[in-house]
Amino acid sequence: MANLDPKAKVHLEMFNPFLASIPTMDPQTVRAMNAQAPPLEVKLAPLAKVEDRLIPVGQDEKIKVRIYTPEGQGPFPLFVYYHGGGWVIGDIEQTDASCRMIANRLGRVVVSVDYRLAPEYKFPIPANDCYAALEWVSKNAKTINGSASEIVVSGDSSGGNLAAVVSIMARDQNGPHISAQILIYPVTGLDFNSGSYEEFQKGFGLDKDLMIWFGNHYITSEKDKKDKYAAPLKADDLTNLPPAFIITAENDVLRDEGLAYVKRLKEAGVKVESICEEGLVHGYFSNVFVFSERIKASISKMDRFLKEGING
Repeated sequence: MANLDPKAKVHLEMFNPFLASIPTMDPQTVRAMNAQAPPLEVKLAPLAKVEDRLIPVGQDEKIKVRIYTPEGQGPFPLFVYYHGGGWVIGDIEQTDASCRMIANRLGRVVVSVDYRLAPEYKFPIPANDCYAALEWVSKNAKTINGSASEIVVSGDSSGGNLAAVVSIMARDQNGPHISAQILIYPVTGLDFNSGSYEEFQKGFGLDKDLMIWFGNHYITSEKDKKDKYAAPLKADDLTNLPPAFIITAENDVLRDEGLAYVKRLKEAGVKVESICEEGLVHGYFSNVFVFSERIKASISKMDRFLKEGING
């Protein structure tokens, strides 16, 4: 039997019926249903300022970013965040409360990126948007009271995938310096066949069928499944990447591929630390309504890693 935190059971009762139904629907219907859901009232962490901006990506396109500035003088270190949602659903509203908590507790300017979604914008467009956002943050750090000398990239689920991918892109393209990558239950492969996929394939929020639905909308071919910018676990070379802090959830189909990525990074000589959040399920990090204290605890672990782990 799975080891489930009591609050994880509450979370699953709230979201399982909807999540299990997603593979029977088209993405537009799912987004419309998400938009109609009443917001959950949560206490928001105090900040000095929150603002939205449009930034350039691709050929004359623009995407939105939300910038969270903590209280204090600055310039602050930077934290670029990519939301989850299987590259198909989700937006910066979904992770708003969590990003506010990160900015407040880490004392960093957080830039949350509203990258374009599949299937309208399939791979590699979301990854390219995320890299363009990193470049924008690096070039415009001063204008948002940030310091380009310390940039962390992070994200949850597909956003964790995109943070890992952006780290590889920055290395490959000699792009902005990334001080660390913080990956929260990241997608690192697209094979859907690990041990945790079998163990938690149904009834734990992110079902195996749902993950396959996401993957099919994101990529266009079997070749994409082996592309390091879609599945970083498939990369031949993972050397010279930023120090990594990887969080997995105990009861999650993505747990084992997150741990496999930890192993690959260590073998490549990358400084990496990982924690498996006991009793938790996929999606906990963006549900402040249920998991406020566990999210705070995860952020405290990030804080310790960033203070001790990067230069330690």
